[in-house]
Amino acid sequence: MPSVIIATADDLALPLEEQVVRTSAALDTHGHIVALAPAEPADPARRRLHTVRSALEADRIAIVPLALPPLARTLLGEQLRQLSGTDLGPGVLAGAARLLTHYLHAGALLGSVAKLDRVPVGVGDHVRSLVPGRHFAVLAHPEPYLATADPGSVPPGPGYQTQLAVAGRGVDPGWVTGPLAAAWRTQHLREIPLPGDSARWWGTAKLVEFTAYIADIGMLYQLVTSVRRDTCPWCGLEVIGDQCLFCDTRLGTRSAPGRHAAAAGPARPAVPAPATAPAKGRTAAVEPPRRPQLEPHKR
Repeated sequence: MPSVIIATADDLALPLEEQVVRTSAALDTHGHIVALAPAEPADPARRRLHTVRSALEADRIAIVPLALPPLARTLLGEQLRQLSGTDLGPGVLAGAARLLTHYLHAGALLGSVAKLDRVPVGVGDHVRSLVPGRHFAVLAHPEPYLATADPGSVPPGPGYQTQLAVAGRGVDPGWVTGPLAAAWRTQHLREIPLPGDSARWWGTAKLVEFTAYIADIGMLYQLVTSVRRDTCPWCGLEVIGDQCLFCDTRLGTRSAPGRHAAAAGPARPAVPAPATAPAKGRTAAVEPPRRPQLEPHKR
């Protein structure tokens, strides 16, 4: 069943009427939409998505709120576009948007933390922000971390093979591409453009944003298919997690010995060996720009 993956942010906003028309056309063409939205309920981009969904009276739009930095959201959208070319249905893809956040390590090298409100910042760090040339290493996901950028000290990273995406300006990226990449045993460094909302998200325009992510489509597919699937009793979609993200129906409590439960506990499932994902006809997807465990979906 075709699906389209989109992500949204304030700088990508279209006039509401045009967005309704384009969304309706995308539904006619692709069948379902998985929209990655900011986590904050009052965020204008997220509220706009709910308005469009209500205007179309469509239960074929899944709005997935995510508390991820901009670069991590971009890469998650890219992963989902890859998975949309396999045999995974829209309900599973929507659940995969939350599942795969487990496997993203996202942070930034900042020139100042004076306006940072995404992780706890102590008084001492605020004072150190006033010192010219001081850089700060910050991790926002999966666990908050903040320290002065030091070659001998890096935040904890993934215990499995990843690639490292780097984007930014105004700060020397040497700490990211050197000590951090080496400590995280990065397979490949990938430089991409800085997302338009990164400066607002991190509280400074002088930053280098980075995200460690799994690039192998076979491994991503195996991670998603290792999770128990159920059929939504209302709309009939195959889903993972405790709720259908299209019609908002709760699936209730269930257990599956020997399988990873989709509403998993605090630990991440182990990363399996790479596998080849079965392909189907490649589905179209629009270009995206935007916690750990599958939390109940909030409208």
